[in-house]
Amino acid sequence: MEKAKKTSLSAAEWRILTELWEHEPSTSAQITLALKDEKNWDKHTVITLLKRMEAKGAVTFEKVGNTKEYHPILKREDVAVSETRSFLDRMYRGSLGMMINSLVEQKALSKKDIGELYDILKKAEEETE
Repeated sequence: MEKAKKTSLSAAEWRILTELWEHEPSTSAQITLALKDEKNWDKHTVITLLKRMEAKGAVTFEKVGNTKEYHPILKREDVAVSETRSFLDRMYRGSLGMMINSLVEQKALSKKDIGELYDILKKAEEETE
């Protein structure tokens, strides 16, 4: 797996990146419309965020007529692994066990969550044999 390069994005930029992962390619007008009810951003805000994201290497665009169609450069899977590792490092000194234990102590896991964890661990165990 190719390692994701570290890109520092704001919460607003993450939201746009998520929209692009779900609807690629998208124009700034399409992104503005898609996020209208949730964010109430105007087109200038979206364009500014896209320019920042382009400078950070998170998105690219193709000119199609007079419009720009934006594409994510970062892959969702790579970003998820990178962000999860960063979170674990910051909050739990890199220990997944510490994080799970914290959730258990706070009674934050449902029966469904626990079942999913068992299934994930069983699969991991089978793949390492």
